[in-house]
Amino acid sequence: MNQSEIVKKLNEKAKDLNAEGIIKLAYQEFGERVVFASSLGEEDQVITDMIARTAPGIGIFTLDTGRLHQETYDLLAKTQKKYPQLHFRIMFPDFSAVEKMVKEKGVNLFYESVENRKLCCHVRKVEPLGRALQGKDAWITGLRRAQSVTRSQLEAVEWDEANGKIKISPLYKWALTDVQDYIK
Repeated sequence: MNQSEIVKKLNEKAKDLNAEGIIKLAYQEFGERVVFASSLGEEDQVITDMIARTAPGIGIFTLDTGRLHQETYDLLAKTQKKYPQLHFRIMFPDFSAVEKMVKEKGVNLFYESVENRKLCCHVRKVEPLGRALQGKDAWITGLRRAQSVTRSQLEAVEWDEANGKIKISPLYKWALTDVQDYIK
């Protein structure tokens, strides 16, 4: 079965499921070969809670770019403490690549040009994301259709060409008020 057939089959299975059902489906289909990418935002905190209750075998990772605010670290610590049954993996950029980039371009290089922004993003986010997804067939995200016009056609399951993986968005039909109501 090719990737488009797999995506179609999974979307058919997911069409009548709620977000928790989609998370369960992801774990049933992929087991330890599915992982959740959390930025610790509202949507991601909702998904973390759902994983804890429905599929605690799903690993969770977050990218520590080296430029996070203290509040983000505080929230990460609180989240890890609240969900001790979950496995959190913190992905850091390659220190030698960061040192080289900062030495050559400066600590705030991303303010100076689009090229520098892309370089910084690659070193601090893209490369660590690639490592986090190694050995995985699928990943879960907190994407929602209502987040932007470019996401208005988002499906529960899509093919992520950039990473060569199945991408699952259990909250794809949720509005921001749904996220906030769940948190309350």
